[in-house]
Amino acid sequence: MTITNVKSLKTAQSYINGEWISSDRKTKPIKSPYSGEVIGEQFLATDQDVENALACVYSAKKDIAEIPTFKRAKILKKASSLLEQEKERFAKLISLELGKPLKNTLDEVSRSIETLELSAEEAKRLFGETMPGDVSERGANAFAATFRVPVGVVAAITPFNAPLNLICHKIGPAFAGGNSVILKPASQTTLIATELLKLLLEAGLPKNAINMVIGSGGIGQKIVKDERTNVISFTGGVIAGRNICETAGMKKVLLELGGNASTIVHEDADLERAATLCAKTGYSNSGQSCISVQRIYVHQSVVEPFTQLLKQEVSKIKIGDPLSSDTDIGSVVDEKTAERIIDWVDEAVTLGAELIHGGKRNGATVEPTVLLNPPKKSKVVCDEVFGPVVSIIPYETIDEAINETNDSSFGLQAGLFTNQMDLAYKVAHSLEAGGVVINGTSNFRLDHWPYGGIKDSGIGREGPRYAIQEMTEMKMLVFQNLLQ
Repeated sequence: MTITNVKSLKTAQSYINGEWISSDRKTKPIKSPYSGEVIGEQFLATDQDVENALACVYSAKKDIAEIPTFKRAKILKKASSLLEQEKERFAKLISLELGKPLKNTLDEVSRSIETLELSAEEAKRLFGETMPGDVSERGANAFAATFRVPVGVVAAITPFNAPLNLICHKIGPAFAGGNSVILKPASQTTLIATELLKLLLEAGLPKNAINMVIGSGGIGQKIVKDERTNVISFTGGVIAGRNICETAGMKKVLLELGGNASTIVHEDADLERAATLCAKTGYSNSGQSCISVQRIYVHQSVVEPFTQLLKQEVSKIKIGDPLSSDTDIGSVVDEKTAERIIDWVDEAVTLGAELIHGGKRNGATVEPTVLLNPPKKSKVVCDEVFGPVVSIIPYETIDEAINETNDSSFGLQAGLFTNQMDLAYKVAHSLEAGGVVINGTSNFRLDHWPYGGIKDSGIGREGPRYAIQEMTEMKMLVFQNLLQ
């Protein structure tokens, strides 16, 4: 098993106080999860590096806040344009580093281009309002005006599964809002983070506007705890999210923590459309998406035809080299994760689930897997698989499907297939989730929409417009007419 087009080893370095840091730092090899081949090395930041980075972004926050809005917007727009020119190179690097198929990484780069452009546009829309005072007897000669100001320092801690776009979703709005940023990317995807930072600097991002530190979770904890950070924007797991809440202290915390997304297929649904979309969105990026289709609740009357249709669609999925243009599934992030996913599948089968398709792995590559009727207590139902495993679960009434969907510690997004408007309205209002997609699966997101969940799925919303609101503060001016 080989990865194509590997020409030379690549390096990932921390960027601190305007310098790329490498000398005298410990190094760690970077391996392709698909082939196991060493593709580069990363230089690990020291505790002093983290301290230097924090000091730099803290001292820079006033300078960044004073950059005129139109200049911040131009820089982000230029970054979007440069990324468009480098689209194929960036997509191949993500595929190489993560094992994510090229067709998915090309889409991720396209979304990242859009995210940066949206951030540039939203930088110009930080509006306030005026409010009369004379609605109160005490305010007859006064009025107030509000406007947005930067929070100061945004700490961005990003995951591996969408390593380019999710960094853009944090850095773009943070800079658009006039903040300096300290970035800690996932240790599995530091190459793409390094290349994006180089591109942002080429676009004109001030050297002191961003610092990046590479290393373990301990580095992230130090950043979260430090009083010089004003907002923590984190995407990752629930355990880490809870730790951040306990560690952060008196500062705003934005968390996107994942889910075990449900899609409901009612008896009147277009089964072919539902099966096609469930196959497409349940296995893209090997299921490594917070809103990936995981639980499919199917009305009892259509379970058999839907199961056959889904099996047919899944059997068409091609496993192979992630750098091949026709590959649908490459690998998960590492072999340990693949082993864990198969253990969960085996547990479900042992507890009574029927294995319809897949259920095997080769190294870090897991076959697209379909399970029928796994018990509620199995991990593939009650936890987040974050892998290419979809479970079909029959239901008799729509209330049962709603209750089963809601009986989860997560609440990110859900999907529903039906042709009944009243049913769609009922389900949309009853499901405990941040978003509900009608006649689509849980795994549908546009980058300008508000994205986030409830319960263990997180706090706050992403999407440039909404993230900028989270990364700025409202300030009020009061004017009193002292002549009256």
